[in-house]
This record gives sequence, C-alpha cells and structure tokens, in this order.
Amino acid sequence: MQQQTEIISRLDSIESILLNLNSKPLNLEETADYLHVSKSYLYKLTSQNKIPYYKPSGKLVYFDKKELDAWILQNRITPQTEIQEAAISHVSFGRKVKNA
Repeated sequence: MQQQTEIISRLDSIESILLNLNSKPLNLEETADYLHVSKSYLYKLTSQNKIPYYKPSGKLVYFDKKELDAWILQNRITPQTEIQEAAISHVSFGRKVKNA
C-alpha cells in the first residue's frame, strides 16, 4: 500500500512538471530534474555562465525551457555516416572539371 502511495505521489509530481513546463520558467530543482543533472552541477554551470538563466531578484535562479532545449542541442556531433556522405558528394560533385 505504501509503495502505491509513493508511486501515485511521484506520478502526480511528474504530471505537475509536465503541465507547467511550457507555461512558466523552471526553478533550479525543476531544471536539474529536466536536465538529469545534480543541483550542484547546475549551480556550477550558472556560476561559470555556461547555461542561460535568469536571476530577477538577485538570489533565485530561473530557466526558460526553450533556451534549455537550445543549449542541450548545441555542439552537435556529426555521425560518421553523414561525414562519409558529405565526402562522397564532395568528391563526386564538388570538383570543377578542367576543360581539355
């Protein structure tokens, strides 16, 4: 019975987070959960200005989900297949043909 109560409580928490993700800025705890990082690591990222954040009162920090998504998706690593396709395309079509 206690396990069911705990599961329901956690599901309610998750539902609340999901419903509020797009409608309001995220606080530090919500952001840490969203990014799957510890709060201390998130503090480190903010202190080094490596992640976009807001500090309206000079104390508490808030995050915009869209900016977090953009931050997550920066520095994309190109898969080997795309590199190979680009190389083949360059070799096949990228060279200028010399006139005889």
